[in-house]
Amino acid sequence: MAGDIELRDYQREVIEPALEGKNIIIWLPTGSGKTRAAVYVCKRHLESRKNGKVAVLVNMVPLVEQHLKNEFSVLQNRFNIKAISSDSREKLFFSDVVKNNDLIICTAQILQNALNSQDEDVHVELTDFSLLVIDECHHTHKETTYSKIMEDYLKQKLRGQGNLPQILGLTASLGTGGTSSLERAQEHVLHICANLDTEEIRSVDKHKLCLETHSPRPKKQYDLSEGRLLDPFGAKLKELMFKIYNYLDVPELTTDFGTQIFEQQVVELEKEGAKKFCRKTRLCALHLRKYNDALLVNDTVRMVDAFNVLDEFYLMEKATKVLQGPNEDFLVQLFEGNRAHLLALAKDKHSENPRLCKLQQVLQGQFLEQKSSQGIVFTRTRQSAHYLHQWIQDNPALSGLGIKAAFLTGAAFSSQTKHMTQQEQQNVIHQFRKGALNLLFSTSVAEEGLDIPECNFIVRYGLMTNEIAMMQARGRARAPNSVYSVLAKVSSKEVTREKLNETLEVLMEQAISWVQQIPQWEYRCKIDALQRETVARSRMREAEREQQRRLYDPSCVRFYCVNCTIAVCHGSDLRKVENMHHINTNPNFSLYYKASLYHVTIPREFKDWKPGGSISCRKCGQAWGMEMIYKNVTFPMLAIKNFVVETPDGRRTFKKWTKVPFDIEEFDFFKYSAELDSD
Repeated sequence: MAGDIELRDYQREVIEPALEGKNIIIWLPTGSGKTRAAVYVCKRHLESRKNGKVAVLVNMVPLVEQHLKNEFSVLQNRFNIKAISSDSREKLFFSDVVKNNDLIICTAQILQNALNSQDEDVHVELTDFSLLVIDECHHTHKETTYSKIMEDYLKQKLRGQGNLPQILGLTASLGTGGTSSLERAQEHVLHICANLDTEEIRSVDKHKLCLETHSPRPKKQYDLSEGRLLDPFGAKLKELMFKIYNYLDVPELTTDFGTQIFEQQVVELEKEGAKKFCRKTRLCALHLRKYNDALLVNDTVRMVDAFNVLDEFYLMEKATKVLQGPNEDFLVQLFEGNRAHLLALAKDKHSENPRLCKLQQVLQGQFLEQKSSQGIVFTRTRQSAHYLHQWIQDNPALSGLGIKAAFLTGAAFSSQTKHMTQQEQQNVIHQFRKGALNLLFSTSVAEEGLDIPECNFIVRYGLMTNEIAMMQARGRARAPNSVYSVLAKVSSKEVTREKLNETLEVLMEQAISWVQQIPQWEYRCKIDALQRETVARSRMREAEREQQRRLYDPSCVRFYCVNCTIAVCHGSDLRKVENMHHINTNPNFSLYYKASLYHVTIPREFKDWKPGGSISCRKCGQAWGMEMIYKNVTFPMLAIKNFVVETPDGRRTFKKWTKVPFDIEEFDFFKYSAELDSD
């Protein structure tokens, strides 16, 4: 036994190879104590190795402080430990933090940035660490941050470079890789093993009874509702969409309104309109997408919530857009002319969503039966999490049950609705942990990793996700006699998908068992071949990206406002700051934009700059980005999604700066200052 860390028999069983210095994946159910087992391995590693250095990598910001305060706090009396996330000032001096501490807990992105940084205050090497603990390691596939870190590891390994860190992966579900074929699922599991340079997947064998005692599965039930018999509000929305559709006159566009397929089509249509400088096409596609959002909300929550989606959109359009024309007039007047009718339909209780009635029954059953119940309702979007929270606050039938609810959504920026800050997330989780809240409406952010207390019930509300998300969510219901509810419409795609996930879970278990039983020599041959293949593909991708980055001379590339299509700058006017922020250094660019008086609030510190006001097109009011105050000099920092990019071969829109087909120089402040002085 090591110090104050007590392990159960099944936890000791799964860590044995890691204590011998081997690279392994620990595969244990959610809530069974994977992190506790990892803490034990870290302690033994640091005790037994002189100058040992551990990095614990997580894929979500809230997990950084959570790990430090909870499981890893037991090591603080013996070792120097530091937690670093995107809002930590220490990330600006990451190299020194690593030198001065024994164990670092950070997001994978922080380490990835440090590995790639040219700044000596930030840069580290993988060989600076002797152990990497990778939480939720099933994400080490495709082009995730975990994968990029491990590709760097594999390149060094294949070059014969020694002193690489030991790898310890933690997961509750490796998944099947999106396949229903056992052979493909086996390949998927092997790929993750290869990416993590794993010698074996370690799961419980001798102490299964101990595991089942401490991690019982909840009772699963299907709570199914009928669809609406009549939906006059949804029908009216579709009628208005048909009018926009006819005004646009694009016959090849599907009329399958209120579906993800239609959303994908109008997103592509909006891009086409932007590229062709066709304002009519772009605007109609944008408005059709918002109506489609309203239909999706109408299918998930209340009609009045769907009405508010449109009402708020048109209020914002009128408040922010300066440039108007016949297309805007048609679209705005179409909504305004039908607003009163839509609102009246939305308030008609006879056509309310049957799924909400079923959810009400489930919640009444839980909180009437057990006043101390705690649960999570998982839903697909941030909008639905917000609106479900509003629904429960407005619901008199639930008001006397002692329900104290909140919503929990992601911290990343979203165009759908306001994102939560990391502090807001942590506050909600803290309130839920101490019992001040007993019900969360959450997106997938609460499915994995977060230290959420044992729940009596979990509801998956109209979700269509994969088997990993199913298992992660189910693992939250780990109180005795807990319930896992699938709430969906009868004979819906959601029910079909959940049934498929049950099959895929069995398939995953079979694939993992197969991998565990491969003879060691054969396993090593397969892993070595996959690693060489991964490194070769990585180098090919890098070569293609480098070629893509240099397709055009920056001076031949022009930028246009995505909304009014005014030409505003050339690619040669742009510079990169910290290899990720893109500023325009041409002083004449100020003629094209206006800045708000109020500074943008970003809850983190940056090394050489701070945010200024938001910026928008002076002609039409389209948002462009925000100001960057760099060493007391203000520059406009641009978001690429707000521009059309024209090269000698045509026009395109981009979501990310990394995809643009020309090279952007790193900003040199001293060179910039010298050029200003010479002028």
